[in-house]
Amino acid sequence: MSRYHDFTGEFIGTFLLVFFGCSSVAVAVLFSAHSGLFQIAMIWGLAVTIAIYATRHLSCAHLNPAISIAMVFAKRMSLRKLPAYLGGQFIGAFVAAAILYLLFSDSIAQFESINHILRGSPQSVKTAQMFGEFYPNPGAGLAAVVSPLTAFLAEAIGTFVLAFLVFSLTEGCNLGRPDDALAPLFIGLTVTILISVIAPLTQAGFNPARDLSPRLFSMLVGWKKAALPDNSLGFLSIYVIGPIVGACLAAGVFTYIIEPMMKGKGKHKDACC
Repeated sequence: MSRYHDFTGEFIGTFLLVFFGCSSVAVAVLFSAHSGLFQIAMIWGLAVTIAIYATRHLSCAHLNPAISIAMVFAKRMSLRKLPAYLGGQFIGAFVAAAILYLLFSDSIAQFESINHILRGSPQSVKTAQMFGEFYPNPGAGLAAVVSPLTAFLAEAIGTFVLAFLVFSLTEGCNLGRPDDALAPLFIGLTVTILISVIAPLTQAGFNPARDLSPRLFSMLVGWKKAALPDNSLGFLSIYVIGPIVGACLAAGVFTYIIEPMMKGKGKHKDACC
């Protein structure tokens, strides 16, 4: 029964996160509904916050395979729970992409027709970005020059910061953390800040399920190779392995360096700043 709760919580939460977030990108591309990056970043941050509040009584509301793997790495979650978490996350993200396409498919087709975009061609990255991420960000202009190494580092560093803040905001050893009821809000704000900084480089994924599942869906509905243009699977290493590496590094730094320091300081009466 516990694993059923875990799967359900991660499925619903990741569905909400991906549906709200990717829809914000879709309406920006199709209708120019947003005037700047910060608006989209805020929607993603609010989506994270809402998704955590909606599901954290069912599961731990990781909503991200990189975070779940980092929790196992840090021995804060049993390895036996991981399949239910990963299954809920990847399937929830895939269903969210399918619902998004159901809503916007006619508008996407119209956009492609007006702009003479052949779905599946290299130019169709303009619409494929509504599902998976690309580097440099197709909407970033000529100023963005991003190598595969830079893209990998951007995703790894961004996820490192996100995972580190997740540990810092939720672990009891941090006496300076906000109330548990406010932690989802601060995690969402962290996502907003990170997207505002890193999205011009890689569209700021930080979440293997958020990227891979919608990307695979877009391949099935016509984008084909345009959804995964790198023959050497560099996109998978950047948007799947990069976040996992970053999150596990954050788990190690927090668990073996920061947490002992916090616990040591908490033992002293003069521990206040």
